[in-house]
Amino acid sequence: MTHSDQPHQHSIDARGLLCPEPVMMLHNAVRDAASGDVIEVLATDPSTQRDITRFCEFLSHELVAVAQQDDEYRFLVRKG
Repeated sequence: MTHSDQPHQHSIDARGLLCPEPVMMLHNAVRDAASGDVIEVLATDPSTQRDITRFCEFLSHELVAVAQQDDEYRFLVRKG
């Protein structure tokens, strides 16, 4: 996993939520974001590692960084 302190324009707090909610929240944020904006997602559901990666691959968004600290995951996604 990689970590980045890259600035982000949008932030989603999906901690405590189970899939598919974190990905649905990301999908809504991407729709409202401008091309090139970076969206931070904070989550605690381990399946978000797989689901957010697939979301980015399928919809051509860039997964800039993924970090894990204890039971919390942080994703930075750049809208394609």
